[in-house]
Amino acid sequence: MKVKVPVPVYAADVISKFTREGYEIYIVGGVVRDFLLGRTLYDWDMTTNATPEKIQELFPHSFYDNKFGTVGIPEENDQATKTNNQKLRPVEVTTFRTEHGYSDSRHPDEVRWGDSLEEDLSRRDFTINSMALKPVNLKQKQFELIDPFGGKTDLDAKLIRAVRNPDERFTEDALRMMRAVRIASQLGFGIEEETFSAIKKNSEKIRQISAERIRDELLKIMGSDYPADGYLLIHNTGLGQYILPEMEATFGIEQKSPGRHHIYDVGTHSVEALRHCPSPDPITRLATLIHDAGKVRTQRIYPDGRITFYNHEMESEKIAINIAERLKFSNAQKDKFVKLVRWHQFTVDERQTDSAIRRIIRNVGLEYINEMLALRTGDRLGGGARETSWRLEEFKRRLQEVQKQPFTIPDLKINGHDVMEIKGVPPGPMVGKYLEAIFEEVTEKGLMNEREALVKRLGEMSL
Repeated sequence: MKVKVPVPVYAADVISKFTREGYEIYIVGGVVRDFLLGRTLYDWDMTTNATPEKIQELFPHSFYDNKFGTVGIPEENDQATKTNNQKLRPVEVTTFRTEHGYSDSRHPDEVRWGDSLEEDLSRRDFTINSMALKPVNLKQKQFELIDPFGGKTDLDAKLIRAVRNPDERFTEDALRMMRAVRIASQLGFGIEEETFSAIKKNSEKIRQISAERIRDELLKIMGSDYPADGYLLIHNTGLGQYILPEMEATFGIEQKSPGRHHIYDVGTHSVEALRHCPSPDPITRLATLIHDAGKVRTQRIYPDGRITFYNHEMESEKIAINIAERLKFSNAQKDKFVKLVRWHQFTVDERQTDSAIRRIIRNVGLEYINEMLALRTGDRLGGGARETSWRLEEFKRRLQEVQKQPFTIPDLKINGHDVMEIKGVPPGPMVGKYLEAIFEEVTEKGLMNEREALVKRLGEMSL
C-alpha cells in the first residue's frame, strides 16, 4: 500500500541522508498510526539498520545517552526548527533491536541489535503502533506502508490489540496495560478480547511500576477525549484496585434514597460526573472522579430508607491527600487536587449572603474557582440532574459580582499611611484596627471600595 505522507523538511533531510549512504530507514511508531487516522503529526520516530555509532558519524550534532540504541537528531538550522513559535522535537532514530529478559517488568535486561525491520516491529506493544513507512520517492513524499501484524485492520476496527502474545507483551512491560487503556481513551477505541483478558490476568503486575509512571499515564487518561470510558476500562480490567483502590471501593455504595436526587451508586455516579465535567484539565477531572470517595466511610442507612453521607467531603479530602502523595503529585497539583475535593460540597442558594459566597471563594482559591464550578457541573449532571440550573447560573453571576469587592485588607483603596494621616495616630495596633473596621464595612455593609468613599468614612469613624 503506497501513501503520500506530509513529512516536514527537517525529517525528510534525515531520511535522505540515510538512503544516500545505503542504509535502511523507516518511519515508525505513533506518527504512522496518527497519519492513517488523519491526526496532527508531531513526533517523527524512525528505525534503521545503522548502528548508533554509524548514525552519529552521519549526524555529528546528534546525541546518544542510552542503552536502547536511540539517537536524537536535532535540526541543525535553528530557524527551521520552529513552528507556531515552538521548537520541534528532535528526530529519534533507533537501531533495529531485539530485547531479552524483563526482570523488573519494565526494562529489558539485555538489548541486542536486530537484523530486520519485522524483528524490530515484533517487540513493540500494539499492532497499531507496529507499522512502518518505507520511503519510495522522497521527493514526491511517497511511502510504502509496512504492516506485518495487521495494524491497519485493527485501526479500521478501532481496536487495541497486543502484538502476538499479549501475556508476553505485558510481562515484558507492565506499564503497557495502562498504555492500552490510555490509547483507547485518547482514540475512542476498544480493547481486543484476548488483550483485554491478558490485562485482567496480569493486572497485579502494575504494582511493579513506579508511582511516577502510573501517575503520568493516569493523568493522560484523564486528559483524553474519553476519560470516563478510560476509567471504566481501568475498573473492568482490574487495574483500578492497584491504581485507585479508594475509587474502586465506591462501586456498590448505594445512595438512592427518599428525598435525594441520586440515581446511581457512588462509583457509577462518580464516573458519570467525570464524563460530564466540562473542564479539560486532568487534575480537575481526577478530582471530579474521586470527589465522593469519602462516602464509603460516612454512609448511614436509616430504618425509613434514608441514606446520608454527612461530612463526606472531609473524608474525601484525606483520601485525596493520600492519592496525591502516593502518586507523587507536584505541590501545585496536590494543592489544586485536594482543594477541589475538599470544598466541592458548597451550597448554591439564591438567599446566600455576599459573605457566604466570599468564604467559598477564599476556601477554594480564586485561581481554582472556575475548575470548582466545572467539578460541580459534572457532579450535578452525573447525578441525573437537568442540563441547566438557574440557581447555578445565578451563583456564577454572584461570584462575578463578589469578586469586584476586596478579598483582603491590602485590596482596600486606602492604606495604613492614610489612616495615620487622617486619624492622627502613630504606627501601631490602632492603624490595623481602623483598617479592619473599614474592611468589615466594605465586605459586610456595602461600603464602596473607592478611595473617596473610604476616606470620608474613615474621617467619620471613631473606635
